[in-house]
Amino acid sequence: MVEDDTAGSGDKSQEEMDLKVPACEDSVRLEDGDAVMDPSKGTAEPRKWKWAVIFLCFYGFMGSVRPGEPFITPYLLSPEKNFTREQVTNEITPVLTYSYMVVLVPAFLLTDLLRYKPVLVIQGVSQVVIWIILLLGSSLIQMQFMEFFYGITMACRVAYSSYIFSLVSPSLYQRVAGYSRSSVLLGVFTSSVLGQVCLSFGNISFYTLNAISLGFVSFGLLLSLCLPWPKRSLFFNRNQEQKKLAAANKSELDKMNAKESGASSPAARPCSSSRWRDSVLVQMLAELRNVVKMPNLRLWSLWWIFNSTGYYLVLFYVHILWNKVYSTNETKHIYNGAVEAASTLLSAITSFAAGYVKIRWNIWSELAIGTITAVQAALLLLMGTTDNIWVCYMAYVLFRGFYQFLVPIATFQIASSLTKELCALVFGINTFLGTILKSVINLIFSDKRGLGLDVQAQFMVYFVYFTILTTVYFVCAAVVIVRHFRNQPREGGGANGQVPTDTPTELRPVATNSEAECLSNGSSAKV
Repeated sequence: MVEDDTAGSGDKSQEEMDLKVPACEDSVRLEDGDAVMDPSKGTAEPRKWKWAVIFLCFYGFMGSVRPGEPFITPYLLSPEKNFTREQVTNEITPVLTYSYMVVLVPAFLLTDLLRYKPVLVIQGVSQVVIWIILLLGSSLIQMQFMEFFYGITMACRVAYSSYIFSLVSPSLYQRVAGYSRSSVLLGVFTSSVLGQVCLSFGNISFYTLNAISLGFVSFGLLLSLCLPWPKRSLFFNRNQEQKKLAAANKSELDKMNAKESGASSPAARPCSSSRWRDSVLVQMLAELRNVVKMPNLRLWSLWWIFNSTGYYLVLFYVHILWNKVYSTNETKHIYNGAVEAASTLLSAITSFAAGYVKIRWNIWSELAIGTITAVQAALLLLMGTTDNIWVCYMAYVLFRGFYQFLVPIATFQIASSLTKELCALVFGINTFLGTILKSVINLIFSDKRGLGLDVQAQFMVYFVYFTILTTVYFVCAAVVIVRHFRNQPREGGGANGQVPTDTPTELRPVATNSEAECLSNGSSAKV
């Protein structure tokens, strides 16, 4: 059980994605970030978008403050709830993954169709229901329903990560994405610290801490009701003003010609099927075939699917592992909140540092991924075998930090050469495939209907899983490196007048200028 991953928190998982958008996206543009140009009116509106971004970031901060979240597992295992560790491990926690898998695709589609705000309201209602069940529920089925609503909450978080892009022009995407991400990180850090301070120094019970969390999520629900309603979204609600303007500029003669051609040509009448084939979503699904053929995008998409699966499984069950290692009923000696705060801080630092790493990614990507995956496998082995809770804590903090180091790199590598819509679709598909894989692993090893392993045995399974991934990455790295150095004498030296393409690069946003044009498959090329 854990909170965000990109943002990271206590007891549940938020697979929030920070999409970086390439230069070839032309919607409503901002000049110097001062005003939004309305194409239908040709005038500059006041700086309403700035207040909308500030309010959304405040909502993201407050929505992340749930001080009882890092202590949900100890609360369920405490005499207040009196569930057994086997019930929490094999019957309650697996429901979270199943629920998330079922709700993810509908939430992704409804987010765009309903233009974000209703989905955020649903998320707020789900959070309130979660903490009401935690406070009042006492049966196994009620706790399973609590995990079901947590899956809804996780799936709806895609609305927050994409909402902010509907408020500003593409030239400001990079900046506002940093604002929204930082607000969530700050909220998660504040939440973890607040929960730990209340528990260790305030001498309050788990029940009281969860009651405080209920107050915060209720306030977050009220904030979601006050959010502005965007006029445009990604797939289904393209800029309506631009559509109306285009329709108004269409001449009456064109309309008459269209009617005549439609009446005289029987082949033109069945336009519903062609209209469906010409839709944005269907075209992008067709273009995914070209994306799969790109080695760099294929590598990082596979990393996103397989490594994030293992990462989130660890986050789901690590609190149960801690409970088994420290085996204490004294709440003041439970430091889940402090550890989550430390891991969030380290994750923020490593994510920031990744932006300044210069590597020839087309050569060393597999080796870098393999090395970090090998370290994570060693940390999992340490967590699954140690009897020292502080060693387990430290291994977890490092495990999260290494994963978060690769997240912005993977995001950049995937998003920098795709259009905004295709980028969102690729991330959505990667997340959905990872969720299916998590559900399969949960069903086999964790669920009562499968092997029903205890938590330490599960961590040994995760160790084997990361070891297999490490072996595959190192084999692929050896093939790529050998192939590169074997071909280097023919390609290097500039003898044929070509410029080497494997120069070190760092993660920087793609500049928005007129030199980049979109290709049909979503990639961009310099003129």
